[in-house]
Amino acid sequence: MDMAVVELSRLQFALTAMYHFLFVPLTLGLSFMLVIMETVYVITDRPIWREITRFWGKLFGINFVLGVATGITMEFQFGTNWAYYSHYVGDIFGAPLAIEGLMAFFLEATFVGLMVFGWDKLSKRQHLLTTFMVALGTNLSAVWILIANGWMQFPTGSAFNPETMRMEIVDFMAVVFNPVAQAKFVHTVSAGYVLASVFVLGIASWYLLKGRHLEFAKRSFAVAAAFGLASSLSVVVLGDESGYALTDNQRMKLAAIEGAWHTERAPAGLSVFGVPSNEGRETRYEVKIPYVLGLISTRSLTGEVAGITPLVQEAKGRIIRGIDAYDAVETLKTDRTNVAARETFERNKADLGYAMLLKRYVADPRQADAAAIDKAAWSTVPNVPVLFWLFRGMAGLGFFFIAFFAGALYFANSRKFDRKWFLRTAVWIIPLPWIAIQFGWLIAEIGRQPWAVEGVLPTFLASSSLTVAQLWTTIIGFTVIYGILAVIEVRLMLAAIKHGPESETHLSDDATPAGAPNPFQTVAAE
Repeated sequence: MDMAVVELSRLQFALTAMYHFLFVPLTLGLSFMLVIMETVYVITDRPIWREITRFWGKLFGINFVLGVATGITMEFQFGTNWAYYSHYVGDIFGAPLAIEGLMAFFLEATFVGLMVFGWDKLSKRQHLLTTFMVALGTNLSAVWILIANGWMQFPTGSAFNPETMRMEIVDFMAVVFNPVAQAKFVHTVSAGYVLASVFVLGIASWYLLKGRHLEFAKRSFAVAAAFGLASSLSVVVLGDESGYALTDNQRMKLAAIEGAWHTERAPAGLSVFGVPSNEGRETRYEVKIPYVLGLISTRSLTGEVAGITPLVQEAKGRIIRGIDAYDAVETLKTDRTNVAARETFERNKADLGYAMLLKRYVADPRQADAAAIDKAAWSTVPNVPVLFWLFRGMAGLGFFFIAFFAGALYFANSRKFDRKWFLRTAVWIIPLPWIAIQFGWLIAEIGRQPWAVEGVLPTFLASSSLTVAQLWTTIIGFTVIYGILAVIEVRLMLAAIKHGPESETHLSDDATPAGAPNPFQTVAAE
């Protein structure tokens, strides 16, 4: 396989995936914020909350369209750029994608039209139900996508079938309730809630700085502050759960994130600083917090966190056993009744994917020498410096958002909306959650390398037989088209924000009926 084709295929998929994921988290977060805002409207019957919901719903609609348009492209790429991947694991990977399209996508696509255009045609409670169904649909969509991605990280519930020479499902419920997928889902959607909260709070702060739509902005600020603090706390807590899942299922990724080349005596310390090197196979100038990594990863003071070097030695053993499995498969191709080959395969089938790593160095893994086995074993180590710093950037931003939303909630509760330094900060940090989320996806995908499916299918074997020229053509084409779409969306978003809420009436506390509670004070207090 031409590695230039593989790397360009990876680049194209990374570019389109990261672009698509600019829209997904905002859709996830805004959908449930709309439910909160419209619930307050239904309970209080205050017109201002209707206008708040309609305004943020308009921005949601613009973002939703771009998310759908860019998401469709992603699924086609599995057939165009990753044909062998689709052939080899399509029976498993295709199932959650099909369910996502049939159940979640049609659910949200059906109700989003009612939500946008049904304000004057549905009762308040009926419209609230449509808004909730849109939020449910967007999050169900994320569930099935992350089940598919989680299976790539931890391929449970499946096995290689020597009769068909493909991976097949043996336990669908194990695929659905994959622990890695569960941890990724709750962590990812919580990150989306943080992003939407920063987005709403930043725009509300801009209105406050400009002295426009003040009551609208204060209420939006309060909702975003409360929702954002809860979400940012959950991101950190659920990120800890993701770290625990890595201990059992992706030990090499965890070791690379920590720059841990050697296994430490339990409990391991957490590196807050270091200079890891793939070439030198060491991490210099480390600064560690004692015990923390061991507690996060093993939930104990006695559990060990394996280092990169011993994991490479473990990979060598799996490659050797995988060669036996590969030899048995080759025998079964010509003689499916060979009992000895079947027994050998069953004994070593879990390591078949490791033998396939050798195909990067020799045509037939059975002809590999010690040097090729050593190269293949070390190829299981991802880019340690990149993972090390991406993780610390993501984690640092996560803790920053907790402090930021705590401050925002304090100002909302005390009705101190005149702190211009904080309002300016809220506007300027709007891009930060997108950066943190993209860091998270890079960690997940780079950390899985060299595997398209962890321990099952190497990335270099998964791509289609394309040419470099074809790939550059599609990369340039996607870049141009997506660039145009980005300009269109940004202009639409900015125009909607500049215009503000549709109605200038009822956007004052003067509209509160005598003796009725002020819902803003209630939301801010909560």
